Amino acid sequence: MTAFIERRAARSGGIESPRFSRRTLLRSVAGAGAGLTLGLLLPSRGAEAAADAGEGPADARDGEPFAPNAFVRLAPDGTVTVICKHLEMGQGVYTGLCTLVAEELDAAWSQVRPEPAPADAARYNNLFWGPLQGTGGSTSLANAFEQMRRAGAVARAMLVTAAAQEWGVAPAEIETAEGVLRHPASDRSAPYGAMVERAAGLTVPDPDSVALKAPEQFRLIGKGDLRRPDAEARINGTAIFASDIRRPGMLVARVRRPPRFGAVLKTLDEDAAKSVPGVKAVLVLPRGVAVVAEKSWQADQARAALNITWDDSAALTVGTDAIRKQYRELAEQPGTVVRNDGDAAAALSDPEGRTLEATYEVPYLAHAPMEPPSAVAHLTDAGIEVWTGSQVPTMDVLTIAEAARVKPEAVTLHVTLAGGSFGRRANPAGDCVAEAAGIARGLLDRGIVAPVQLAWTREDDIRGGFYRPMALHRVSGALDPNGRPVAWRQRVVCQSVLKDTPFAPILGAPGIDPMAVEGVKDLPYAVPNVHADLHMPETGVPVLWWRSIGHSHTAFAVESFMDEMAHAAHVDPLVLRLDLLRDHPRALGVLMLVAEQAGWHAPMEGGRGRGLAVHESYGSVVATVAEVTVREQTIRVDRMVCAVDCGLPVNPDIIRAQVEGGTVFGLSATLRSRLTLDETGLVRQSNFHDFEVLRQASTPEIAVHIVPSTDPPSGIGEPAVPPVAPAVANAVFAATGRRLRSLPLRVPS
Repeated sequence: MTAFIERRAARSGGIESPRFSRRTLLRSVAGAGAGLTLGLLLPSRGAEAAADAGEGPADARDGEPFAPNAFVRLAPDGTVTVICKHLEMGQGVYTGLCTLVAEELDAAWSQVRPEPAPADAARYNNLFWGPLQGTGGSTSLANAFEQMRRAGAVARAMLVTAAAQEWGVAPAEIETAEGVLRHPASDRSAPYGAMVERAAGLTVPDPDSVALKAPEQFRLIGKGDLRRPDAEARINGTAIFASDIRRPGMLVARVRRPPRFGAVLKTLDEDAAKSVPGVKAVLVLPRGVAVVAEKSWQADQARAALNITWDDSAALTVGTDAIRKQYRELAEQPGTVVRNDGDAAAALSDPEGRTLEATYEVPYLAHAPMEPPSAVAHLTDAGIEVWTGSQVPTMDVLTIAEAARVKPEAVTLHVTLAGGSFGRRANPAGDCVAEAAGIARGLLDRGIVAPVQLAWTREDDIRGGFYRPMALHRVSGALDPNGRPVAWRQRVVCQSVLKDTPFAPILGAPGIDPMAVEGVKDLPYAVPNVHADLHMPETGVPVLWWRSIGHSHTAFAVESFMDEMAHAAHVDPLVLRLDLLRDHPRALGVLMLVAEQAGWHAPMEGGRGRGLAVHESYGSVVATVAEVTVREQTIRVDRMVCAVDCGLPVNPDIIRAQVEGGTVFGLSATLRSRLTLDETGLVRQSNFHDFEVLRQASTPEIAVHIVPSTDPPSGIGEPAVPPVAPAVANAVFAATGRRLRSLPLRVPS
């Protein structure tokens, strides 16, 4: 990844190494992947002052806020601003990060305000991603847990020291709560704001020297009654998303892209488009043609008036039926081995046992966030400013620099709120920001100096590629004469989401995309003979990570087949899982909890069924029970019961919301959504009328139960999605006796 950043920066005019002052705390902890780096950096103003003065006091000026590190700023009026390094896209990360700081700071929750961090990987990198600033992989709270707590603890320690000096007492005699310093012995007290100026003149302590609270001392962490600090702005409409940005003199752009993946521009007649009133420019982009106008309606009309011929000679001109046929043919052939325990082939051929086999298929899926991609770009001779909901600012800065033909240090990226993402805004291609920056460069080259807004339509996004890959799983299993699983063989056919991206170096040898086989390569069940292999065909359809990435299809295959194994062995699916997961206590915990809360053994009337699935992803384990009613060809999901172990529950309400949202998201993929191409390579779907998602009237009752834990927090934005589809499919079997192995689920007539 570092090599990629340097190469991309070189193409855009060079890169400067991050500057770290002597007050920068860097701590590297050996671990998997890139390891963990814990950094508490001073704001740029204080960092340079401290560097110049050795280990002397942080810079203090009259009337300025107290900012002891890169994440906390206290104002004289007592307001606590938490600088949030992760993108808020509806998942509640602002609430989580603010909770961590406020807990150790002992701040009054009503005085806490979130603020998005600037694009600055030297200070705001994701500690699990090395030199990259970004949000994804359900890592936000997990990577920032100690870092943000220490940021709050340092600020509290400095305020206590300031009060001790002011009152002439020992720091140990001072208590803090709700944003107030108190000295009980002398009955003196002061709000935090009153000590801001004095605290700003103190030496910043080593964050490792400041004690953190024990779990039993938590006042905010783990409590379920915290109002989201950004809730009011969302409710009253003052929250600013990228599509809300308005700049003086702003123009509007629309892009006409080729209707087939891989097609390029052949001929362009722009006369009709230029004749539309308000049109300022027609620009050719690497992938399409942009029109720029004064108003959005004018840009829409001009885009429609473009007379374009596309060159399809290198384009994808086959449909999903042909791709599916290719997948099924590949499934008949051995792939690249990703796991090989024991001798699965021998166990499967043992005449003493019983074998079974099944094929599971899932379609391409669009992300379809409520806010389609949008960005505002303003390029001048001094540099470029961009406003967008950036999920990976480090990559977007380099993409913008390359498209605008400026150096990375000439890019100012303003990170706005995002109306959903599910992985769409973490596109390494940076398609939306690249287009916006390229349009801004085209305008400046024509002497037009003005900000320009590029907003994709829903149709642009759904037909624009970068989908969850289509996948096929061929699974075989063997039971011994006692009905115990003794062999598991799984073949996965799925495009790679990592290939040809900056993350390609993490492809396993020989070229295995770990995201295609996550949940298979690490199959947790105690089966003695396991073999898994992988085919990664190149189809020409652009793919991208999608909420829970590979887990979204591997869990469907694994948990559906485990259910089939249980029924073939005449064993309760819960009992078999408990037996085969006996060495995985967290999985056992959520299984027992969800079974109890769902009433697993309670009888159900005819036409109704109950199904179970459990899956671990992003460090968390979720078990789900689905209850369904099947009438003729209609599947109605009546109730979903979920149990989750995600470590220490920092914000229980946010966890419940994420599990509920993930369940609904998973139900859309289970019952409604699919993305298909016709036989000529054209995407059939365009909006929510044909790319269907679950509607409110079809949303079931959802109950969420959280396993108590004091372990460090793990992911929660994605882990609820994987077990949804298999739980529902298994429930349909319980109701009807029919196995449905393709998504979205359809009951044949």
